[in-house]
Amino acid sequence: MAVRPHPLPGALLALLLALTGLVALPSPARAATPVCALACDTLDPSKAQRDTFPVPDRTVNGRVVRLHVSDPDGMAWASIDGGTAGDAVWLDRSWDRGATWEGLLGRASVPGSWTGTRTLMHNITDPVGHRRGWIRACGDAAGVTCTDWVYPKVCDGTSCDGADPSTAAGDDTPVPATSLFGRAISLHVDHRSGMAWGVVANGGAGDEIWLDRSWDGGASHPEGSSLGRTSVPAGAASTRTAMFATRDPRGLLYGGAVRACGREAAHQEGSCTAWARPAPTRARAAADALMASYHTNEGWWQSSWWNSAVALTSVIDFAEQSGRHDYDWVIARTYEQNRGTFPAGGRGSDPIEGHFISRAIDDAGWWAVAWLAAYDHTGERRYLEEAVTITDYVHRYWDTGTCGGGVWWDRERTYKNAVTNGLYLWLTTSLHQRIGGDTVWGGRATAAADWYLASGMIGSSGLVNDGITAGCANNGQTVWSYNQGLAIGAFTQLWRSTGSGRYLDTAERLADTAISSPALTRGGVLTESCDLGTASCDDNQKQFKGIFVRHLADLADATGSARYGTYLAKQADSVWTTDRDTLNRLGQRWSGTVPNPSDWRTQASALGALTAAGRLAD
Repeated sequence: MAVRPHPLPGALLALLLALTGLVALPSPARAATPVCALACDTLDPSKAQRDTFPVPDRTVNGRVVRLHVSDPDGMAWASIDGGTAGDAVWLDRSWDRGATWEGLLGRASVPGSWTGTRTLMHNITDPVGHRRGWIRACGDAAGVTCTDWVYPKVCDGTSCDGADPSTAAGDDTPVPATSLFGRAISLHVDHRSGMAWGVVANGGAGDEIWLDRSWDGGASHPEGSSLGRTSVPAGAASTRTAMFATRDPRGLLYGGAVRACGREAAHQEGSCTAWARPAPTRARAAADALMASYHTNEGWWQSSWWNSAVALTSVIDFAEQSGRHDYDWVIARTYEQNRGTFPAGGRGSDPIEGHFISRAIDDAGWWAVAWLAAYDHTGERRYLEEAVTITDYVHRYWDTGTCGGGVWWDRERTYKNAVTNGLYLWLTTSLHQRIGGDTVWGGRATAAADWYLASGMIGSSGLVNDGITAGCANNGQTVWSYNQGLAIGAFTQLWRSTGSGRYLDTAERLADTAISSPALTRGGVLTESCDLGTASCDDNQKQFKGIFVRHLADLADATGSARYGTYLAKQADSVWTTDRDTLNRLGQRWSGTVPNPSDWRTQASALGALTAAGRLAD
């Protein structure tokens, strides 16, 4: 309900408040739904990482109403000072640029003999719900006043809402214009800055143009409707909006979509272009779209445990290759929110027992890979230590009593397969390289390499099958790209560590076979068996190709081979030209054939291809 501190008729109260400079509420407030991002609504302000005052204080009958903001937390709280018992303070939060709001958030009254009080903290934006919010502080002391809304403009670096399109570094129209009563309505973007604007042409006085902005790919846009709405002036045939940003780093909102909409002066109906996202670079566009699916509150890509480790690795690889630090916070967030324990169903079908460990040995291994990438990127020792803890766990399932060695796939010791042993070989080698004076991990790596080469998992043609039988022979099961890639990467790293030519020869033989065999490559494009015909890859298989290209890029970097570099460039080109929509979403099939589903798993995998090609182009 609207706040009515005096029993006056609504119209009279609004007039009196307006005349005295106080704020009347033009719309009924709505009940608040708690928001969780880096923290949940109602956090105590004593836990704030920072206390800033980005908007001017307001005074009501001698009381000071102040809005406090902690940008590192993405939260705000309100205070009132210089008052008496019964004075009140609260927050308003709006999701539609101040048209309506959730009122009286955290409302607190000055108690007893005190002269002031404060609210609890509330989130300004809702990245999990893909909503960008405004927030303000309000106070009641025999009259009501509110501060300005904080952060009404989105800023991405130095680029902020409202900039003049004449300052754009580029002008591209990523989607076709739409026509309305002979008017051309077009969307324009400056890919470099991620800014967008709309243009109406071939029109007349009174025709309108505006932008809509959405943080969930166009599914909704309450905050971003009618941005920059402007009319064609008398005597002119066209006009344009100001520019608006498509990324809000402060609000942890990335991958914003925009469209241009217009209306002809004599008619009520309007028309809009398709939604689009800018593409500053191929890899950055893919990373932004991937991050739109990250659950900030829980610190993972929801519903797939090991896949989230691989997605995080893809983001870290992108950051390392590009030199950007937009998403460094994601590394720490994922680590801190997931290093504990979770019951079955909390992160997957199995319980997570702490340190990213579960009964699935290979699932744990993928997290160790992610933390080694995090250590390389940040230099933070805790990530290396986590990788050691996880790999120690994996090593517990190295068993010479069956088939002379190898790591079991699961705690029940039912299967020795290529993925678990490829991970173990890569991890032991990688730990040896990062731990000064190590002899333990290096010895385990060479023992694992000897066993892998003798195990029979590499078939006579140079393709890695899924695993070995109970009789210790190649089981002839499906050749998957990630098994091939892990082996390529592991033997490449062994060669870097030892200088032994047989390891490099093995890596090159596996790579040469993969890029020439129709089991993995069709028409020059990496192709899984589930990419063919009417087949569809499951949620695990959707990420296999990204793992392959990560390790092939390592071999290409080690050898300087133009052949591998050309192959990786082909993957990136095919992904970008045949496998991408206007929102920069990348699908399962890198050749663009159908059916071609897309989700965050396919996005992370394809990001790997774009990053790998960029790594070699640098």
